[in-house]
Amino acid sequence: MGASKALIPRSARIAHNIHSEIYFTSKERVSSMRWILVLLALFGIVVSALALREHYRTDASPCSINERWDCGIVNHSPYAMFHGVPVAVIGMMGYFLLGILAARRAYAWMLPFVTVAFTFAVHLADVESMVLGVWCIYCVISLGIISLMTLLVIGTVIAESTSRSRQSYS
Repeated sequence: MGASKALIPRSARIAHNIHSEIYFTSKERVSSMRWILVLLALFGIVVSALALREHYRTDASPCSINERWDCGIVNHSPYAMFHGVPVAVIGMMGYFLLGILAARRAYAWMLPFVTVAFTFAVHLADVESMVLGVWCIYCVISLGIISLMTLLVIGTVIAESTSRSRQSYS
């Protein structure tokens, strides 16, 4: 045993090793989170593009399942536009921005955008439920994607914050 190890109590070495393993594992999680969020953003772009296709479709909608599930009714309603822009285009641009920020690991920058996107998606789901009485499968999938992204970003920002504060105390 080296002289330096003999001077450090065994319990302190064990605590240091545990802290190093936790930090390393946390760092790995943050790294993989980048790709999970990018993949979710890509899925969001695809789903939004499918909703945009429904917005401009003139024939019968293939996702017209029954009187409660019809993408055509939802995407042709006045609520499918926001200041003259189709909501699906806004969704595509939003997911693109979130994907870029995730690729750059700019999770703190993502937080306000993902929160606004989540709030807007919940508002649109409320419109589908309470006003239109019809659901769009693409919109519900998008709501699920943005909900998951919101939770992951919040969790990642908290994990990074606590990791930084632990490092500053070390």
